[in-house]
Amino acid sequence: MQTASPMVPAAYGGLAVQPFAHPTYTIKRPFWSLLGRKFHVFAPDGSLVCFVKHPLLKLRQEFTLFTDESESQPLLTIRSRQVVALNRCLDVLDARTGERVGTIRSRGLKSILRDTWDILDPADQPVGLMQEDGAAMLRRMFPLLIGKWHIELHQQEVAKVTQVFRFFVKEFTLDLSMNQGRVDARFAIACALLALMAESARESS
Repeated sequence: MQTASPMVPAAYGGLAVQPFAHPTYTIKRPFWSLLGRKFHVFAPDGSLVCFVKHPLLKLRQEFTLFTDESESQPLLTIRSRQVVALNRCLDVLDARTGERVGTIRSRGLKSILRDTWDILDPADQPVGLMQEDGAAMLRRMFPLLIGKWHIELHQQEVAKVTQVFRFFVKEFTLDLSMNQGRVDARFAIACALLALMAESARESS
């Protein structure tokens, strides 16, 4: 029987320190931006936790999460192992230590109907998934419908991402209240951003 080990680096001790100890986060991006999509992640008190600018025209998917818009202090680097692949693996790396927090692997053809990713631990073992919920196919035809995703580890839900309807801005809530220390909040934020970037790619096409 597989042991349900948490996806939390030992150095973070459960991440019981700010800014990655909050039960919820808000992710926002403007509808339009030049040269790339900008995402801001906020704590419940409105303070900025991290910022990322996702370039639109880049062969190998790679981007860095920073503490703020000055981009002076990196938090995470998300880097694709392949330039082109059906089941692309994106490694989530601690920008300070280079340690791999985990990997998110797309499920290729299955994501045509419903966005789905496998979650791999630092040893490349499958430990969970992230999946789009609700009427996924209907949302492909009617993009104004609210988007929902969930993240699970060892078949237990650890996070939810839910779109909040707003004018002039895309807003999403990342709910980690059911996490109980099983997943690194930084990794959950990276997962949520990848789901929202997939959403942005569909809008652009």
